[in-house]
Amino acid sequence: MKRLVALLLALALSTFAPLAGAADPIPPAEASQHIGDAIVVEGVVSQVHYDKKSGVTFINMGGSYPNHTFTAVIFQDYSASFPGVEAIEGKRISIAGTVELYRSKPQIVLRQTSQLVVE
Repeated sequence: MKRLVALLLALALSTFAPLAGAADPIPPAEASQHIGDAIVVEGVVSQVHYDKKSGVTFINMGGSYPNHTFTAVIFQDYSASFPGVEAIEGKRISIAGTVELYRSKPQIVLRQTSQLVVE
């Protein structure tokens, strides 16, 4: 089992290199300096919130809403790809993707499971 987890983690991490170039992961607080860039954000999940009305899941890092510094967003169309995501609250993760600004906060939209790695 541990071998399978290690293999899957290695495979997922290998997808980060082409996405984020050779750059090292950055902490959530620095994501706002990289709007439009493909990067990897690494840190501890402060809060996972599922909005029943919209079907959107928010993974907040660097504090809980509204005082968070970064969010990973899973829209309803992609939520089936991330079952049990609420279990990552309090865990260290890496998020890969292009940083967007939404309501003055940096975010990365998750569409593929390879974008999220639990360490």
